[in-house]
Amino acid sequence: MSNLRSKFLEVYSVLKSELLNDPAFEFTDVSRQWIERMLDYNVPGGKLNRGLSVVDSLKLLKEGRDLTEDEIFQSCALGWCIEWLQAYFLVLDDIMDGSHTRRGQPCWFRLPKIGMIAVNDGIILRNHIPRILKKHFRVKPYYVDLLDLFNEVEFQTAHGQMIDLITTHEGEKDLSKYSLGIHRRIVQYKTAYYSFYLPVACALLMAGENIESHADVKNILIEMGTYFQVQDDYLDCFGEPELIGKVGTDIQDFKCSWMVVKALELSNEEQKKLLHENYGKDDQACIAKVKELYNILDLQGVFADYESSSYDKLTKSIETHSSKAVQAVLKSFLAKIYKRQK
Repeated sequence: MSNLRSKFLEVYSVLKSELLNDPAFEFTDVSRQWIERMLDYNVPGGKLNRGLSVVDSLKLLKEGRDLTEDEIFQSCALGWCIEWLQAYFLVLDDIMDGSHTRRGQPCWFRLPKIGMIAVNDGIILRNHIPRILKKHFRVKPYYVDLLDLFNEVEFQTAHGQMIDLITTHEGEKDLSKYSLGIHRRIVQYKTAYYSFYLPVACALLMAGENIESHADVKNILIEMGTYFQVQDDYLDCFGEPELIGKVGTDIQDFKCSWMVVKALELSNEEQKKLLHENYGKDDQACIAKVKELYNILDLQGVFADYESSSYDKLTKSIETHSSKAVQAVLKSFLAKIYKRQK
């Protein structure tokens, strides 16, 4: 795995160098340094799970055959396109949310002399993706499918972000707008498509598959993405900041989190009143009251039950798939996230 990771990072350096010397723009030393610093700060800093998943998935789809050097490079390049997409979303997301930290360091826009230039940096990150695809995949029979795939997933993610923002920020803070249905829609569109479906769809295209005929795979991956986000919501409240790389702020940010949706579902009238009065306030006493209620309602136990039933349901769905190679891809995804701590 460490060998794959170092190979993956080598490909990042190649792609970065190509982008910094893209003939479509006349770079100066200053602009080239800006882009390089911006890329190094925002693109390779995460766990790289989404990107590495493309390579892992392609290997499993090839059922034991070693990948050629070209296949390794190209699957890494597609993996990096997903990491670039993620960086673009996160840079802009942090500005919209007014966040302070990301991956254990200050958000890009919080750095001195960056500020709102970060908006344009986000746009540049987005524009790097078709440059990478054009350079390395233009001659492939699945090139148009790749472009369509990235465009469609970006469209879905941006609309998921919109539902999140208008539910969370529009007008008065009204907890009664929050439900499991709304939570599910936000999660499906904002996270599941690009984090779970996109890496596998990239690998399927590289393996010569028609992704339109894999609707069942898409559905399982969207379910997995939903489960992943519920874990995220749980870790935001009960995870260790040192492990997850950030201090959770869902309560004070009035997020439509699985935690609050579940709490509303399980609360009596008095407890609902407490939630309405304290949720979404950036005040340590209010946050403590919400967390105390979460403990009274035993949300840790409720989450443990949810986690185990989700795992069983997903495993059953995966095992009905006709292809053992596709089963292996889906099982490897599930194994990576089951009972994760960060």
